[in-house]
Amino acid sequence: MTTDMSVAVGGMKLRGPVLAASGTFGYGTEVPLVERRALGAMVSKGIFLR
Repeated sequence: MTTDMSVAVGGMKLRGPVLAASGTFGYGTEVPLVERRALGAMVSKGIFLR
């Protein structure tokens, strides 16, 4: 049996309520240590069109 941890944020359904914010993974070396399926999303610092 599993628990549904999904949440809706801004009209988007996420698998879980935990968001990895910009800077929490340092330079990315910590990413393999985290069960990525447990994260609802990864938040980047910024995105540009160019």
